[in-house]
Amino acid sequence: MTNSTRSTSTDAASQDTRPAEGPLHLESEFEDRPVPQSHRRSTLSVSAVWFGFPMVLTCAIFGGTIVYGLGFWKGVLAIVVGNAVLFGYVGALSYLAGKTGKNFALSAAETFGRYGSKIVTGFLATVVIGWFAFQTGLTGATLNVSLGWNETLIVLIAGLLYIGVTFIGIRALTVIGMIAAPLFVILGLVAVILVTRDNGWSGVTSYEGGASSATVLSIGAAVTIVVASFIDSGTMTADFTRWSKGGKEAVIATFSAFPIANMIAMLTGAVIVAAGGALNPATDGGDFLPILVDHGAVLAVLAVIFVFVNLGSVCAHCLYNGAVGWSQLVGSKMRVLTLVLGAAGLAIALAGVWSHFPTWLNLLGIFVPSIGAVVIVDQLLTRRATSRELTTFRTQPFAAWIIGAACAYAVHHWAPQLSEAVVGMVCAAAAYFLIDMVSHRRATRAEAAVA
Repeated sequence: MTNSTRSTSTDAASQDTRPAEGPLHLESEFEDRPVPQSHRRSTLSVSAVWFGFPMVLTCAIFGGTIVYGLGFWKGVLAIVVGNAVLFGYVGALSYLAGKTGKNFALSAAETFGRYGSKIVTGFLATVVIGWFAFQTGLTGATLNVSLGWNETLIVLIAGLLYIGVTFIGIRALTVIGMIAAPLFVILGLVAVILVTRDNGWSGVTSYEGGASSATVLSIGAAVTIVVASFIDSGTMTADFTRWSKGGKEAVIATFSAFPIANMIAMLTGAVIVAAGGALNPATDGGDFLPILVDHGAVLAVLAVIFVFVNLGSVCAHCLYNGAVGWSQLVGSKMRVLTLVLGAAGLAIALAGVWSHFPTWLNLLGIFVPSIGAVVIVDQLLTRRATSRELTTFRTQPFAAWIIGAACAYAVHHWAPQLSEAVVGMVCAAAAYFLIDMVSHRRATRAEAAVA
């Protein structure tokens, strides 16, 4: 495909006035083409989608876990560094999405090739369903621990609710994000006030951690936890930020998530642990739900609503990512895939997948960051994708992905003091830059020789 062909297809998409889908009159999700300018959303609307995504109980748990392993100030440093990495990574990918209106699958095709992108999209769209399963399982586990409710029944009810929200589409994600974020801020603040009222502020900033020397975290490992927590949906950010009116607006929407929303969530959990308010910080980190439940019926009811809305937000976002990605692979509608993938994720959640969460984070930190790094170099730094014909398969990005993942794997096993996620990004980016430069020079020489 030539530049003129690309331009024509984009212009055609911008004129698309596709009608609503189905008898429910739900808006089109534009799974197979760029979002037309006429259907782009305001910066506030897109920011609400991203802002409500990372401000979740899971991130509070992570924040508490990090501080428990490192102490307060070292933990805060790791949280800040991890969020800075996420902003740079997700912000760059969001900028590309805002400019083109393309979802991740369409964008990846320009770097990996039409068929090559199916491998990458299939991998990420499947991985993100794992997140849906984990968060759905966490809903049941959290309410079981806090209130003694039947875990299996809660997981089933929650999963069906989350599938229903995702089925509605991007509009529902905006609404649930607008509800979930303020609710987190209010109840998180209440929990912090309660725990510091009971235990005082004096020991928070001087907290040196509670982990034994055998389990203490390194700064690098803590940064990886922060990055890995959103590296999959962060890589697929185009599925959300393609609705922005432009690249700058997409970056602003990303900033609302990283560092703002994610920092609020993680620092809330950090304070809960440092103040001595966590029941079991080694395993449950900064989970503040038990604090709310123990302080009266009103807060207990609000806590239950909070769990469903808060974890429902992240579940709906993840399922949306997976459904949009797989819709490109199988040529079906996003909403059909929402039902299929949601059922699969729910089955995994019911099987008790939550207990394997640490292994899941390791997988994400090793294999995912390299993908986005390659796309950023190809489409934003060298910008060769804009002048290159769309091909079937490109080996260069896959070689760089493998190199980046191999470096991350090596760090995980032999240099745990470093961040495997960051090392994977840097190595993949450098590898692709060098491989692409050599390939470009060879192609230029070959063309000159023929001429």
